[in-house]
Amino acid sequence: MKNLIAAGLVALAFLAYGSLFVVGEGTRGIVIQFGKVKRDSVTNETVVFEPGLHLKLPLLDKVRILDARIQTLDDAPDRFVTSEKKDLIVDLYVKWRIKDFDKYYLATRGGIKELAEQLLKQKVNNGLRSEFGTRTIPEIVSGERSELMDEAMEQSSQSSDELGIEIVDVRVKQINLPLEVSNSIYDRMRAERTAVAKEHRSQGQEQSEIIRAEIDRRVTIMLADADRNALQLRGEGDAEAANIYANAYLKDEEFFSFLRSMDAYKASFKDKQDILILDSQGDFFKYMNEAKAK
Repeated sequence: MKNLIAAGLVALAFLAYGSLFVVGEGTRGIVIQFGKVKRDSVTNETVVFEPGLHLKLPLLDKVRILDARIQTLDDAPDRFVTSEKKDLIVDLYVKWRIKDFDKYYLATRGGIKELAEQLLKQKVNNGLRSEFGTRTIPEIVSGERSELMDEAMEQSSQSSDELGIEIVDVRVKQINLPLEVSNSIYDRMRAERTAVAKEHRSQGQEQSEIIRAEIDRRVTIMLADADRNALQLRGEGDAEAANIYANAYLKDEEFFSFLRSMDAYKASFKDKQDILILDSQGDFFKYMNEAKAK
């Protein structure tokens, strides 16, 4: 008898434990009964359990806990084509959350988040492709980006309803050209800048040669003018010296001759080591001989 009571208590405890479940904060719970999502018998709406402690039928009901918070889909960048038939690499993120837990559970094979994000990305990309396909690159990267994102989010929201998902926001983080296109553009820009630099360098070299030639011309002219002025001044000086000598000679020929002889003696005998062989009776020693005679 005691064994039966103990077995009954264990069975009741097991049933009580199996009939209780807890829904955590930030999540929602749905009950799967006979492979289908349990609905309210009156309203026929999906029964969604809020956070807290709840009851279920043991052994018959299976609880599936789903994250009800806003999720972020931030996948690898994808390629889009503009109206100019040019490719762009777009890096974006999507904010989403579960709106209809019944649809979400069925569309994602039991609430598989990875599958939900994969399907959601396809729908968002389809909406973006239609919007990118009607715009040019300048329109996309200009002020129309916000308008483009709003229209893409509207289209994506309409198509994501079948997944039971609400798209909260769609934002583009970065828009780039494909790597091969970027490299070709950079190479072309580098070649253009190199050509411009060479052109500026050649123009600078040309201006340098012009300036150098002009300076050389001016220097040549200045030197020629200086030589001409020097010759003119030297000629004027020589003429003035000759005039002075002539005037001095005319005033006193004998004294002028004497001074010239003294200068000649001074210049000839200034170095004691010099040897000068001359006739002592010549004109050079005229004033010396006269001095001795006197």
